[in-house]
Amino acid sequence: MLLTDLAALAQVLLIDLTLAGDNAVVVGLAVTGLPPRQKARAILFGTVAAALIRIGFGAVTLQLLAIVGMTLAGGLLLLWVCWKMYRELWRSRHHAVAGLRPPKKSLRSALVQVALADVSMSLDNVLAVAGASHGRLWVMTVGIAVSVLLMGIAAGLIARLLERHRWIAWIGLMIVLVVAVRLIWDGSQQVAGAIT
Repeated sequence: MLLTDLAALAQVLLIDLTLAGDNAVVVGLAVTGLPPRQKARAILFGTVAAALIRIGFGAVTLQLLAIVGMTLAGGLLLLWVCWKMYRELWRSRHHAVAGLRPPKKSLRSALVQVALADVSMSLDNVLAVAGASHGRLWVMTVGIAVSVLLMGIAAGLIARLLERHRWIAWIGLMIVLVVAVRLIWDGSQQVAGAIT
């Protein structure tokens, strides 16, 4: 029994390592442009929000699996977050080319982006973790905690990197866009399967 639990935990941790990167890129992109103190607060808020959202999703995972279109809705929400980030990057680039100071980003707008991205991307992570935990609540809880911790650490590192090398933000945006398109594709397949 313990060996089975440890094997499930190993699977969950591998999933966490794989999926935490996408979330960290979103949070890192969202907090880019904030002053250092606000950036730390936004990352902390994003990490706490991700934990609460994932715990909530984890508690109702089986019910969420029954809702057709949930993945599609999450993908569309993440696509909207991509659009907002794209506009910010574009505006910032034009200001840099014109020799102007980039527009200040508000803590509120960063927090909204982080929260929306958490909602849309956390569903994926929780479903993967719940499936790999084989119904063991402690394994799922540890998995969710580790994924949130990894996301918080990586988001801080990514945000600092993006401040120094703005071109990396465009690569990050492409990663988030790919995740959004994948969610939309998977969700539309679910909806199409439910209709037929």
